[in-house]
Order: sequence, then structure tokens, then C-alpha cells
Amino acid sequence: MFKDKTLMITGGTGSFGNRFITIFLKKFKPRKIIVYSRDEYKQFLMSQKFPPNKYPQIRFLLGDVRDLDRLKMAMREVDFVIHAAALKQVPAAEYNPMEFVKTNIHGAENIINAAISTNVKKVIALSTDKAANPINLYGATKLASDKIFIAANNITGTKNNRFSIVRYGNVVGSRGSVVPLFQDYINNRKNFLPVTHKEMTRFWITLDQSVEFVISCLKKMSGGEIFVPKIPSVKITTLAKAMNPTAKIKIIGIRPGEKIHELMCPKDSSGHTIEFKNYFVIFSSETNINSKIKEIQKNIKEKGKKVKLDFEYSSKTNQNFLSINEIRKLNKKLFLLPNN
Repeated sequence: MFKDKTLMITGGTGSFGNRFITIFLKKFKPRKIIVYSRDEYKQFLMSQKFPPNKYPQIRFLLGDVRDLDRLKMAMREVDFVIHAAALKQVPAAEYNPMEFVKTNIHGAENIINAAISTNVKKVIALSTDKAANPINLYGATKLASDKIFIAANNITGTKNNRFSIVRYGNVVGSRGSVVPLFQDYINNRKNFLPVTHKEMTRFWITLDQSVEFVISCLKKMSGGEIFVPKIPSVKITTLAKAMNPTAKIKIIGIRPGEKIHELMCPKDSSGHTIEFKNYFVIFSSETNINSKIKEIQKNIKEKGKKVKLDFEYSSKTNQNFLSINEIRKLNKKLFLLPNN
């Protein structure tokens, strides 16, 4: 599927983009991978990691998803797009809402228009658990982005463009996540670890798992799906104890827009959510679910089943929680990986 094809990653200099390229090039032989992002310094650093003489198929393009003309130029002769560019910090969104709207919502619209104009075959956008029943501005912009991408399948006309979503939880060890924060406190010999709420839970996925899941969804997608992986949950106080059992836990209060628990499959979508062995698929509505199930089953050769009405997939009620020992094993493995 990917041999001699061109793939573009927006926001490609982030944790996901760096790891994606490493894994993707080990498995496939694309003609070209375009890293599209707006930070020239991060592109410089990434070019040191993937030098042109060793990785001639990687190209770096400066540009912003707010710039439609630049996106159209970048997507010429591109077969697949992974849309990872976004503003993501929850507290920053509460204080800078219009910047998040411009990047996360208007940027999504630009990606779609550019992809249709240049006849990109498949576009998959990375979403977040915060887009499910959002209570913060960041989640609301990502929900709007998700809706725009799903609806884009209705406006492609005779062109064969397809748009889908991947939604997953917190990526362990990624920039801005809690594991590096706790590790900084431990390295600086602090005698406490800050936790915003004693009942706080989060979904947990490694960077490698997120990359593998996105690649698999790019293969399976037929357009209009939201793919949700089955992943474990972790209680943040358990994580703190796993990382430093002697440190005190200091409850510092919930940040603006922060949830106590995360949600990936809301009850409101249970009527059009299908469960597979390792993931869920949320379709746009119940009206087209039967035809979409048949279509996706052709791609993946796996039979899914409808979830029960009022089913929800929450980090609070998840059946799979990581223990202290499991967290320690996972962190040990992650810390041995190269910096993302």
C-alpha cells in the first residue's frame, strides 16, 4: 500500500512525527515523506536525526495549517496525509481561545480543502479523548475538527478522497505529559509530586502503540470512521507511587478546563459504535452503519459487533488499569528508548 507512495505529516516535528518516521521507514519503502510544520528550529533538529544523505526520501517544508495556499502546494502529488498539527495545551486554550480555533478548526478545514484540490487519497487526523463530550476549549476545537473531517466525506463529489479520525488518550512520555513532569521533580530531588486531583485517571498509550495504530487505521479506513484503541487506564496517584514511592503526593487542584476522568466513546454515540477485538469504531450515524460495517470488514477481515446502548468507554470505568509494577516496567522500557 505504501510502497513508492508519498506521505505528508502535518506537525511532523512533534513526538508522534519523529517516532512515526522511525517506525514507518523500517516497515515500508515510500517514495517520499514530507514533514510539514511551522517551527524551523525543530525542523533543523529533526534533520540532524534524519540527515539527507541517509534519508533522502524525507523532505522538510515550512508552513502553517492556517495557510491554505501553502498546504495546496505542499500536497501536490501526495497520496496520504496524517494530520497531527494542533495546539494542545488545555490551560493555554482557556486563555487563548481564538488561536486554538484558528489552528485546530480553520486548520482542519484547510487540510480538507487542500486534500480535495490535490486529490489526496486518504487523510487521517489525530484527535484526542478530550474531544468526546468536551468541557474545555481545546476539546471543543478538536470535536469541531473531528466533525469537519467526518463531514468532508460528503463533499468530495466524484473524487476518491477519504477522511477518517484516530482518537486516543495520553501518550506516555510525550512532551507536556505527566511522566516527564514527575521525572523532573524526581531528578531535582523534590520530596513531593504534584497531582491535580486524588481521583484523577487517564487513558494510557505508548508512542509506539499510537504510531502502529495510526498505520493500521490508514490501511483499514474507508472514510467517515473514528477509530478508538482499547488501551489501559492509570490512576495518577498510582503513577506517582510507581515513580517515587517515598515522595508525598501534593494535591494542587484541577487546572482550568481539566477533566477528572477521560472519555473516548461517549454514551451518545453507542448506537453507532462497533467493537472489534482491539479497538472501537464510531460511525457518523446509525443510518449508514450496516453498509459501513460491511465495507470496513472487507478491509480488515474481522467481524465486529454493536456495543450495548448507553455503552461508554471511560478511563474511570475501564476494565484494564495498570498496576504499580506494570507502570514501572513500562516506564523502564520507555526510558531506554531514544528521546522523541
